[in-house]
Amino acid sequence: MESVSILTIISIAFLGSFGHCIGMCGGIVVAYSSTKIDSGWSKTKQSISHILYSFGRITTYMILGVVFGFIGGVVTFDNMTSGILLITTGLLMILVGLSLSGKIKFLTSLEHSMSKSPLYQYTFKALIGSNSFSSFYLLGMLNGLLPCGFVYVFAITAASTGSPLWGAIVMLIFGLSTLPAMFSLGFFVGVFKQITLRNLFIKIASILVILFGIYIMYRGYEYISDPTKSILSCHI
Repeated sequence: MESVSILTIISIAFLGSFGHCIGMCGGIVVAYSSTKIDSGWSKTKQSISHILYSFGRITTYMILGVVFGFIGGVVTFDNMTSGILLITTGLLMILVGLSLSGKIKFLTSLEHSMSKSPLYQYTFKALIGSNSFSSFYLLGMLNGLLPCGFVYVFAITAASTGSPLWGAIVMLIFGLSTLPAMFSLGFFVGVFKQITLRNLFIKIASILVILFGIYIMYRGYEYISDPTKSILSCHI
């Protein structure tokens, strides 16, 4: 992966997490913070609980990265299919950027919650009622499975690498970049729910997402227009 792409993924995920992720998943963080964590716990024990929850999410994201990276490796046979996959990823990135800026409702249309599923409700209820460290990790893994347009786009980015390993790395970078916002939310709920602060992060993230989408589409165009370009360098 190119360093510019890694830095861009970090920037987009970090900024987007303070806007989109807190808005979409903040309720779950607030729920487990107020239900599972005892106010009498030490700061160290509370921190471990929040970290385990985030690591659970990241584990799920990495598993998705492996799966999508494998799928990308199977379907990416030549420069044409590589280019089409990259252009599709770039286009979705642009749609996500426009959605974050409020221009369209692309993310909203993707994010059909599975919270009404009986299996999800049963599992969530069992985990939210436990105070064990393992329950925080498993709750994070469960949350990682919730439909999220932001995750979908990075999963497609993972697929465009054509490699299970690099797919997992893309999702690892994505997950780690969202950790500060979701971890901090458990301690400072009010700060990150301020409208002005959230809007600022969303605006910056939307611009970065659109620019990254344009860059990815250009990479796709390069593969289609230049038959001599190595498919191996498709790893964005």
